[in-house]
Amino acid sequence: MGTSSFADTILTALIAEKYNLISVYTQTDKKVGRDQALQKTAVKITAEKNKIPVFSPARFGEEEIKELAEQKPDLVIVAAYGKILPQAVLELPGFGAINVHASLLPHYRGPSPIQNAILDNEKETGVTIMLMDTGIDTGAILNQEKTKIDPDETSSELSEKLAKLSIPLLQKTIVLWVEREITPKPQDDKLATLCQLIERGDGKIIWMNDSTTIYDQYRAFYSWPGVFTYWQRGDANMRLKINKLALGNTATLGEHSLGEVFESDGKIAVQSGAGAIILEEVQLEGKNNLKIRDFINGNPKFIGSVLK
Repeated sequence: MGTSSFADTILTALIAEKYNLISVYTQTDKKVGRDQALQKTAVKITAEKNKIPVFSPARFGEEEIKELAEQKPDLVIVAAYGKILPQAVLELPGFGAINVHASLLPHYRGPSPIQNAILDNEKETGVTIMLMDTGIDTGAILNQEKTKIDPDETSSELSEKLAKLSIPLLQKTIVLWVEREITPKPQDDKLATLCQLIERGDGKIIWMNDSTTIYDQYRAFYSWPGVFTYWQRGDANMRLKINKLALGNTATLGEHSLGEVFESDGKIAVQSGAGAIILEEVQLEGKNNLKIRDFINGNPKFIGSVLK
């Protein structure tokens, strides 16, 4: 049971190792883009390619639970599925349901552990294999492995790294769990931290923040929702997405207003509460992504303006 590219990496590995996968559960197809075309999840695409039956229930009601029970699963593996499983589902497989969670539980329980670890400028994270219960990532721990977070790593890069890290850990844990050679370790709830739910508006840059905080926000929201600001062009207050940025060298900066766009050492920078952000690629809403120099060629008054 999974939905995202993180889950797809794990599913692909299980297929390669020839596990007997009787079915795959994933979220329903989503409408995307201006034309609102239906898009399959990464997990669904992989399952269909490998001729594995796919189910996408909106909820686990009586009929959906019966449908799963008829498959007689020995073990349910969950990774970034996006749904809370009821007790009736967790009780179906003889070996229960185990979850691959992208944090070192009990830290960062919830749906966005990778983004939140980056937002908090953590230097270390990892993956946890846990025995599921009806809580949100509260089940007993079966296995864990740590890894470092690189200072320039985006959420997409860290997600892929954690997915690959989880594969051998999961395979080892499955064997040990089925052979009853692992004793589940209850989590210490006193040490638990929760993830904030990521929403589209969270990508709004607050220029009062220091440059490191803004850079971490960009890294965390790189895949979605991205980071953005507002630029006053004439009478229009335009939403400007910043698709690529870097940390500025504070030693070379002069005095500028908060949010002011200026040129420094041949680069286009924005003054933050402490330090500056270097703009590399930007995109006005409804327009194409542009290299910053190409954008300025068409909008020369951008330099000297103040972003809000």
